[in-house]
Amino acid sequence: MINIKEISENIGSPELFIGKILQGLSRQGFLQSSKGRYGGFFIDGKNAKRSLADIVIAIDGDKVFKGCGVGLDYCSEKNPCPIHDQYKKARTAIYSIYKSATLEQFQTWEESSPLLLKRR
Repeated sequence: MINIKEISENIGSPELFIGKILQGLSRQGFLQSSKGRYGGFFIDGKNAKRSLADIVIAIDGDKVFKGCGVGLDYCSEKNPCPIHDQYKKARTAIYSIYKSATLEQFQTWEESSPLLLKRR
């Protein structure tokens, strides 16, 4: 179990921001939460098998995996932007990476090589 304050301190983001994201993920069934003084968030065995792609889509939608590389609404196979073909390949590769990575992998991360989710 981990609390919002601990996550916030480790990644350098405001507690309120982290709280809203985690509460949203909890409402969608990705995380479980426990209230109270020693409360926090945790991932059960079933949800540990969920992919990072599922989490990204739950938070931000699928635009990162399906959208235009320069943000155009009208970009498509029939009406491509200048980087459409190259970005489509990159987008497909990124989706594949995120879809194959599970939350379980982060739960079993080796302590000797800590996972830092902090901007430098």
